Amino acid sequence: MGAGSRNGEALETGTSIASWLAALSSQKSASEHTLRAYGRELRRLEAFLAARGETPLAATNASLRAHLASLRAGGLETTSIRRALSAIRAYYRWVLGRDPGRHDPTTGLRGPRCGRPLPFVLTRGEVDLLLALEFGNDFHGVRDRAILETLYSSGCRVSELCRLDLEDVDLDASTLRLRGKGRKQRLGLLGEPAKNALIDWLDRRPRVALSAVFLGERNTRITDRRIRQILEALALRAGLARIPSPHTIRHSFATHLLDAGLDLRSVQELLGHSRLVTTQVYTHLSLERLREAYERAHPLCRADGQ
Repeated sequence: MGAGSRNGEALETGTSIASWLAALSSQKSASEHTLRAYGRELRRLEAFLAARGETPLAATNASLRAHLASLRAGGLETTSIRRALSAIRAYYRWVLGRDPGRHDPTTGLRGPRCGRPLPFVLTRGEVDLLLALEFGNDFHGVRDRAILETLYSSGCRVSELCRLDLEDVDLDASTLRLRGKGRKQRLGLLGEPAKNALIDWLDRRPRVALSAVFLGERNTRITDRRIRQILEALALRAGLARIPSPHTIRHSFATHLLDAGLDLRSVQELLGHSRLVTTQVYTHLSLERLREAYERAHPLCRADGQ
């Protein structure tokens, strides 16, 4: 065997995945988390290529694309696929640094786009389960019903609910004056159930000098943390699969309005969004729900074909 061949073998050995991980572990900037993640992704690549009779150093652009496609087909999340691609690129950058004449197989590789995650919303049935709970006529029961009804009727933020003062409530007009981000104000609408729940609470509310509409157990202004605790307790009582936050109620409010045919501009105004693009995420939710209903109902979309 000639010297050139032996040098080539040495280079192959010196640029293996194991060699790179060893080099990476010696760098102070590489965390244990990074080492574990990169090691896992590259071992997965190595196993995929071995099944095709290839090695990482002999991998082509096509084989790397096939690997990423297999990850996607296997149900791996977008963020995980992008992490795998980052590990692959980092490895081949290192290889090219040691062997500049080698072709870069990662050229042109693109990971899946990280779309904006759709917010979690409750179904109409889940909201009905919450509202159908027995709340009782004591301080907690009357207050908690009023909080839930107000959140769902107005679509307000939890911070706006906490800031509500008595002077912000107009029961004759069935409206709330909501003070949102950047000191902006808007009107929140109250349906009949929410209005009646507020009337019951204001009759039951302790007579204290504080102007806050909703009070905590110590007769101070209620906090967003306390409201989250209230919603969690209600969700557990109602047997919901997932625990909603106050913002979940806001998301549900917007989605249900769009489902019912309200136009996007009106929903934008009710939510207090300054930009329409912020509201448009709810159209995606409505379309997803429409698609799910379509696929359940359309005979050619059903697995049994019947």
